[in-house]
Amino acid sequence: MKFHVKKGDTVEIIAGNDKGRTGKILEVNRSKYCAIVEGANMVTKHTKPSAANPDGGIREIESSIHLSNLMVVDPSSGDAARTGRKKNANGKLQRYSKKSGEFI
Repeated sequence: MKFHVKKGDTVEIIAGNDKGRTGKILEVNRSKYCAIVEGANMVTKHTKPSAANPDGGIREIESSIHLSNLMVVDPSSGDAARTGRKKNANGKLQRYSKKSGEFI
């Protein structure tokens, strides 16, 4: 199944506590239909001491956001836009912005 977002895209969050924020996608979980957006949906995680982190403690990390709550930011205008797929000059399907018509 193809998704409208992928790793490295700049997206805007359109629902939830972080509504209106933009950020880059760090990871997409295809089985749960979720993505982790840089600097958004921060949660606190209690960590035990380990070799990598000998003190342990409480740290803030990004949590996942459902893909239905994300929209790709149009590179030309900087606004969130719906995406579609159409063939480019080489005949391959490529994502494009329905707002400006440019390929993403």
